[in-house]
Amino acid sequence: MEQLGQIIRVARGEEEAELLLKNARLVNVLSGEIHEADVAIAYTRVVGLGDYQAKEVLDLNGAYLCPGLIDGHVHIESSMLRISEFARVVVPHGTTTVIADPHEIANVLGLDGIRYMMESSKGNPLAVYFMLPSCVPSTDLETAGSRLMSYDLSPLLDEEWVAGVGEMMNYPGVLGSDEDILKRIGIGSDKRVDGHAPHLSGKDLNAYIAAGIASDHESSSFEEAKEKLQRGMYIMIREGSVAKNMEALLPLVTPENARRCMFVSDDVDPGDLLDRGHMDRIVRKAMRLGLQPILAIQMATINAADYFGLRDLGAIAPGYRADMVIFDDFESFEIRKVFRGGRLVAENGRMLVMDDQRPSVPLRGTVNVAWIELEHFRVKAKGTRVRVIGLTPNQLVTTELIEEVKVVSGLAVADVERDILKLSVIERHLASGNIGLGFVKGFGLQRGALASSVAHDSHNIIVVGTNDLDMMTAAVEIVKMQGGLVAAAEGKVLATVRLHIAGLMSEKSAVEVRAEMDKIKQAARDLGCTVSNPYMAMSFLALPVIPRLKLTDKGLVDVEKFEFVPLFDNEGSN
Repeated sequence: MEQLGQIIRVARGEEEAELLLKNARLVNVLSGEIHEADVAIAYTRVVGLGDYQAKEVLDLNGAYLCPGLIDGHVHIESSMLRISEFARVVVPHGTTTVIADPHEIANVLGLDGIRYMMESSKGNPLAVYFMLPSCVPSTDLETAGSRLMSYDLSPLLDEEWVAGVGEMMNYPGVLGSDEDILKRIGIGSDKRVDGHAPHLSGKDLNAYIAAGIASDHESSSFEEAKEKLQRGMYIMIREGSVAKNMEALLPLVTPENARRCMFVSDDVDPGDLLDRGHMDRIVRKAMRLGLQPILAIQMATINAADYFGLRDLGAIAPGYRADMVIFDDFESFEIRKVFRGGRLVAENGRMLVMDDQRPSVPLRGTVNVAWIELEHFRVKAKGTRVRVIGLTPNQLVTTELIEEVKVVSGLAVADVERDILKLSVIERHLASGNIGLGFVKGFGLQRGALASSVAHDSHNIIVVGTNDLDMMTAAVEIVKMQGGLVAAAEGKVLATVRLHIAGLMSEKSAVEVRAEMDKIKQAARDLGCTVSNPYMAMSFLALPVIPRLKLTDKGLVDVEKFEFVPLFDNEGSN
């Protein structure tokens, strides 16, 4: 109460402010206008707009001032960086708040993984709010490292930094009124429950929304997003490293409905963050595509804050937290200064303060694999035609292709000339020995194999390759490293990225991880790969909640039917 009284006295002009930003062109996301203003700050808050005395005065000379940018949905683990290192990269780009869904690490380590992320978020100049993972595992069609029930998650809802329940991927469970799925939705009813419903439409969509699910970030077409918006959903427009939906969805946004839309990154790799930025990159692209600047800023600030009930974030007005960014023009939208709670934390692309506290939560090893033999990668030919996963450029959805399979000595093998490669998913949590086998088209590999312990959402080991020996070589190296990425050829390891934290994140700096990623991507290109980010593209091929055809450690999944299907399409296959 004492501090509140001090804020009131400063706001009335009875006491000096701590900081005054003079001659700003304020991007006012509340009134929807840009106007000149002096902004007074004290006790981490904006206390007033107008003529104030202050201990420190910064003349902006007409530069623009807008709220700190907010990412409404991100999996920090996908950056392969610890939270402190993620903050070190994104804060200089103007991001001051993220809503993180830690379901990647939760699928590996359960509650220990969530606690690790929460502890890791402390002491950083980045506000990290959490959505509790609703689907661990995402389905029963795969093997995860943990299973979290509604009663496991419920005690965490009272945590200050928990904003609700994360994306509900198991939409068949919702539509089928699965008791525990409905309980997981129910525990978040006083906050927010995020959605994940690619291609869901009609009465099924009505039922999904009626269950209490408020948003969706999986729309990939204008028509899909429009239907969800008309039925009351908040639309999260995603622009990540692989899934890029902005160009398709931005025509949906109008001044009348923009407050129901927000920008999110979902999954971004360290190279994109370092080279192109974070939310600033998304805002820049939106304006380049013709969105009005004030709407673009709203969709990266106040819209997310309002949706998640973060009442003191997302705007520059009395009582709001003084999270702000300064930039010179909308054309380049280059962030010059970043303030968090009124404190200058980044300037000209560099962090000025960083309290890099290591988390106190210990983590166990997470790569526990049954013995791998060459024969485990062999596919006995049970016909002449197979189901093949077809990549879709810049999207997470895949297609189901029926292709003639190449057969050698009774075995179905990769067909490099036709870009039909072998795919395997190796269970890595329980040493069950489960290995799913299939084929994929779209990588362009001419030789060798690529492997990764990052494979959404259960994060088993995924391998794509031209031959069994290199696939085994790459998979065995993953086990030796206790998680990471590998490129191999001729029975030799060519390049690696070690991800010792849950097989998802590195202990190294963003610059070091990026250098390792550049090296391994170049190795993939040298092997003939035509996908610009093959490891992130691979990581979604095991996710059985995004259509159409996916592979898990248990087998080939038709996501639209939510059931296993045989690899061979011929009559009598099994």
